[in-house]
Amino acid sequence: MPIPRPASTEFAPWAQTYIDSTDSILSSEGYDNVATLLERQPQKLRELLTGAPADIGGFAYAPDKWTLGESLLHVADTERVFAYRLLRVARADTTPLPGFDQDAWVPESRSARRPLDSILAELESVRAATLALVHSLDATALTRVGVASNHAVSATALIWMITGHMAHHHGITRDRYLAAR
Repeated sequence: MPIPRPASTEFAPWAQTYIDSTDSILSSEGYDNVATLLERQPQKLRELLTGAPADIGGFAYAPDKWTLGESLLHVADTERVFAYRLLRVARADTTPLPGFDQDAWVPESRSARRPLDSILAELESVRAATLALVHSLDATALTRVGVASNHAVSATALIWMITGHMAHHHGITRDRYLAAR
């Protein structure tokens, strides 16, 4: 089922970057539906990292920046949060959902203790669960709107945000982590 681009009233202003990233990739790579891109992103990320040095997971491209492992676990954690919000909104739960502090979560991820392949496998598992949820939604569920982080957010917008967030970090991985090595 096609998942249309959300209107700007369906998400918080900070999410515009993720919506635009998704739209840009859909246009430039010829995808006809955000769900197709959502399905292909984990493999594209794994392909990007093929041949990277074994220790790249512990690499930060600048002082006070996350390591690549931390960045990828942040993507997994954020996707879990966004997917939980998607579940609640799609099921017509109107309870306002709180925000989260990504900068407080990252050090707790303990990414330095894990090989990059383990982190990628976790991210792929998270995405598989997200895809199962997305594929279960009907047209009515996609039109529902809830509140998260004190802003209205639609089920459709959350799907685009999940996709755009990974796209954003894919670009950072390519342009900052891999380019700096």
